[in-house]
Amino acid sequence: MTQVLLIGYAPDAVDFSDPALPPGMNAEKIAAGIEICLKDMRDRGWGADFCSIRPRDAVATVTLQLQAKTYDCVVIGGGVRLASDGLIVFEAVINAVREYAPDAAIAFNSRPENSAEAAARWIKAG
Repeated sequence: MTQVLLIGYAPDAVDFSDPALPPGMNAEKIAAGIEICLKDMRDRGWGADFCSIRPRDAVATVTLQLQAKTYDCVVIGGGVRLASDGLIVFEAVINAVREYAPDAAIAFNSRPENSAEAAARWIKAG
């Protein structure tokens, strides 16, 4: 079975005052988007997990998740990439994925709801 991991900030860890984020975003919308995403992935016949990170322990969290399971594709959420002060966290997450999941494709979403589409660009289901 194809395994996909979505990495994103815990909804309550996002700085919604950051002008780089889409207007109107809030923790509830992000949490709902994550659930839609995981359901969409599972409806495609994939195993799907969400790795909820926080800036101060992102690398440790991602490393533990990637050591626990093998993934075919890792989708890195827009919040991780777009945060104005998050460049170092983004780079660290990318490097952790490269080190601990070297065979996994890396994909990027533009919002939680299109994460399965992002993964589908790089993997073949079933």
